[in-house]
Amino acid sequence: MPNPMPEKPALEGLEEKWGASWEAQGTYRFDRDRATKENVFSIDTPPPTASGSLHIGHVFSYTHMDLIARYQRMRGKDIFYPMGWDDNGLPTERRVQNYYGVRCDPSLPYVEGYVPPLEGGDNASSKAADQVPVSRRNFIELCEKLTAEDEQQFELLWRQLGLSVDWTQSYRTIGDEAQTAAQRAFLRNIERGEAYQADAPTLWDVTFRTAVAQAELEDKEMPAAYHRLAFHKADGDDVFIETTRPELLAACVALVAHPDDDRYKHLFGTNVTTPVFGVEVPVVAHHLAQIDKGSGIAMICTFGDVTDVVWWRELDLPNRTIIGADGRIVADAPEAIATAAAKAAYAEISGKTVFSAKAKMVELLKASGEMIGDAKPITHSVKFFEKGDKPLEIISTHQWYIANGARDADLRARLLQRGKDVNFVPEFMRVRYENWVGGLTGDWLISRQRFFGVPIPVWYELDENGDKGRVIVPSEDQLPVDPASHTAPGFDEAQRGQPGGFVGEVDIMDTWATSSLTPQIAGGWESDPELFDLVFPYSLRSQGQDIIRTWLFSTVLRAEQEQGVAPWKNAGISGFIVDPDRKKMSKSKGNVVTPKGMLDDHGSDAVRYWAASSRLGTDAAFDPQNPKQIKIGRRLAIKVLNAAKFVYSFPEPVAGAVATEALDLDLLAELNRVVEIATKAFDEFDHARALETTEHFFWVFCDDYLELVKERAYGSSTPEGQASAAITLRTAVDVLLRLFAPFIPFATEEVWSWTHDDSVHTAAWPVVARSAGSGTGSDEPTGLLPLVSEALISIRRAKTDAKASQKTEVTSATISGPAMLELGLDDLKGVGRIETVTFVESDTVSVSDIVLAEQPAEA
Repeated sequence: MPNPMPEKPALEGLEEKWGASWEAQGTYRFDRDRATKENVFSIDTPPPTASGSLHIGHVFSYTHMDLIARYQRMRGKDIFYPMGWDDNGLPTERRVQNYYGVRCDPSLPYVEGYVPPLEGGDNASSKAADQVPVSRRNFIELCEKLTAEDEQQFELLWRQLGLSVDWTQSYRTIGDEAQTAAQRAFLRNIERGEAYQADAPTLWDVTFRTAVAQAELEDKEMPAAYHRLAFHKADGDDVFIETTRPELLAACVALVAHPDDDRYKHLFGTNVTTPVFGVEVPVVAHHLAQIDKGSGIAMICTFGDVTDVVWWRELDLPNRTIIGADGRIVADAPEAIATAAAKAAYAEISGKTVFSAKAKMVELLKASGEMIGDAKPITHSVKFFEKGDKPLEIISTHQWYIANGARDADLRARLLQRGKDVNFVPEFMRVRYENWVGGLTGDWLISRQRFFGVPIPVWYELDENGDKGRVIVPSEDQLPVDPASHTAPGFDEAQRGQPGGFVGEVDIMDTWATSSLTPQIAGGWESDPELFDLVFPYSLRSQGQDIIRTWLFSTVLRAEQEQGVAPWKNAGISGFIVDPDRKKMSKSKGNVVTPKGMLDDHGSDAVRYWAASSRLGTDAAFDPQNPKQIKIGRRLAIKVLNAAKFVYSFPEPVAGAVATEALDLDLLAELNRVVEIATKAFDEFDHARALETTEHFFWVFCDDYLELVKERAYGSSTPEGQASAAITLRTAVDVLLRLFAPFIPFATEEVWSWTHDDSVHTAAWPVVARSAGSGTGSDEPTGLLPLVSEALISIRRAKTDAKASQKTEVTSATISGPAMLELGLDDLKGVGRIETVTFVESDTVSVSDIVLAEQPAEA
C-alpha cells in the first residue's frame, strides 16, 4: 500500500525513516543467487581510515560513487557495493596514543583487564612524555576497541548520507579475512620472487621510528642555509662546496659535479680531503649534479637526500651512515675517520640530534677556518612522511620489498598497459598514473616498524650463534598468523629466541599492502571463488586524485601479480575540496570541515546535491560560513516534495488517458530529451551534467508549465484537455522522481511512496518514450513551451507594472508571437485570467493592450 501523503511535507526525519526502511527491506542488498557475471556492476569502495572523524572530502567523493551505484541499480544491474574500514596503520596508533594516553613498549608483559589512564572525551590528547607504556598486546587491544567504536560512528554517518551500500558485505583491513588475503598474497610474492629482503638506504621517520615508502612522501618548503666549506686538493688549493647539511660531513663519500661543467672537469678522477675529518674522497661526475646550484659541486653523503642514494648506488660508493633510527648521530665513527683529531671531532657530535650536531659542526668548521663566511639563509623543499612532523632521514636498514616495476622493465611495461586497460574519468587523470609508474626509483618497501597492522608472515631460523638465517614461511591453510606470538612450523615455543631455534618477524605490513587488495578482500578471492568470479574485475574504482600513486597504483600492481588483469574497468577520480582561499582541505592544514553538523543542519539531500554539482576531477570550493550550493540543494529537495503534492492534488487521470494537447506534447518531448541527455551523461560518469539538465527542466516544469496547465488540470477545460494535463503532470513527476533519485534519495523516496508500493531506487530508470508518450505528435520538442512561458512572463509583468494582483481578471489582451504560440492561447487565457485574447502573428513574443477588469473598491 502506498503511504498517505502528509499535509505538510518536510525533509526533517526522512533520513531515519527511509534508512530504516531500506535496511529492513534489503533494498540495496546484493542478490548473488540472481546475479550473473554479465549483469553485475561491482564497486571497489575506498575503505576510509577509521581513526578520528570523517571530513567533508569523504562526503564529496563517496557521494560521487553512490550516484553511479544508484543509477546502475535503476538500470537493472545487480550492484555489488561493499564498505570496508581501513583500521591499521599509523593514524590509528597515533589516535590511540592520544585518546588513551598510552604508548607501546613491546618489552612489557601483557596485563589482563588493563584500564588505560585516559578514556577520550575532552581529555583525548596527551603529551608524549606523559603517555604510559603498555605491552604490544594491550596496545593492539586498545587499537581494536577504538577502531570498532569509530567504525560504528562512521557507518551511522554513511547511512545518514544515504549511501546505498550493502552493509552485509562490509570488511575490516585488520579482520581475519583481510589478514589472510594480505598474507597469502605476500607468500605468493615470495614464491614468485617478487618479495625480497635487502639492506638498503631507507627513508625513515625518526618520530614514529619506522620506514616510509616513496608513495608516502610529502614535500614541504623549509628554511635552511648554505654553508661554504673548503675541501683540500693535493696541490694545496681548495675546492669549495655549499651544503645545507654540514652535520653530515663525517658521512661524505665523494664530491660530484656535472660531466659538462668546465670548472671541474680537470678534477674528475682525483681525490680531495674533507675538512675537519681529513678523509680522502674522490671527485666524480654525474648528470644529476646541478651546474647552477650553489658552487656547482656538491658533497655526496650517505645519506642526505634521495639524490645521494642514486649517486651512491650508480657510482658504487661506500656507505658511511652516521644517523641512527632515533635521529641522533651514532656513537661509532665510520672507519674512514682514522686520526685522533678526527675521532675527537666526531666525538663532539656523537649522540646529538641532527639540529644540535649541525650547530656543533659549524662551530668546529669555523674554528678550523674551513667554513668560509657566514651561512646564507635559503628556503628549499624537504621531504616529510605525510603523517610526520619532522623531516625524514635516510638510514641503512634491513627491510622487505615487493617488486613494483622500478627495476623491472617488463613489469613496468605491463603496469603501463594495465593503466591503458582502465577508463580513467576524467581522462587527464591517466597521466598521473603513468607519470608515477614511469618515475619510480625503487621497489615498494612494505615493512613497517609499528605494532597495529597485518604481521609479515615469516620466521627466521637461528644458527648456533643466534644469528638469523633461513626464512621460514607458513602454509596458506595456517593463515592468518602472527609470528610474534605463533610458533614457527617445525619448532616448539621453547625454541623461540634460542640458538638453533627461531625468531618471529615483528614488523608489520605497510597499510597499503592490505588496502591494495580491496578487490580481492571484498570479493572473497580464495575463500569464496564463486563470488569472486562474479564481481572481478570490478566495474568501478571510485577515489580521490591524491591516492592515485598509492591506492590505485598498488591495486593495479597486486591484480597484475595475482590475476594478470586490471582490477576494474573504470576509475572515477574526484577532485579536492578547497577552502574559500582555494587551499586544499586537510587535517594537517587545520581547515577541515566535519560533515555531521552540515547533514543535521541542512539535510542529507542538500549535502548530496552540493557534492553532485561538481564533475569528477574538478576541485570544489566550500565555505562553511556560507554554503550556498547546499542551501540551493535543500530548496530543490523541498520543492520536489511540494510540487509533487500539488500535482497529486489534481484529479487523477482517467484510465487510458494520453497527452493530446500541443503544450503537453511539447513538455513530454522536452522531458524525453532530458532523459536522453541524463542517461548519456551517467553512462559517461558525468553526474553533474545529468543533475544540471534535470534540475533546469524541473524548474521550468514548476515555474512555467505547472502554472500554465493548472486551471486545465482542475477541469476548467474539455474532458480531453483535462485528461491530457493530468496524465502529463503525473508522467512528468514520475520521470523526474527517477531522474532525481540518485541525487536526492530521501525526498524522492518519500514522494514515490505516496503513489507506489515499491522503492524508487529499485524502479526502472526512465527511457525515452517515442511519439511523446501519446502515440501521436513529434518526438522532438517543438519550442511551444518556451514561447508560452515567455508570454506568461509578459502577462505577469504587465499586472505587476499596473500594481495589480496576479489574480486580477483581464478583460482583454493582445498577444503577439510566432504562429505556433496560438496553440497555447487557451492555457495562457486560463492562467492569466484573460477573458478575450487577440492573437497577432509576429517574430517576437509580446503582450499589449491589456485591459484589467475593475477591482472592487476597498471597504
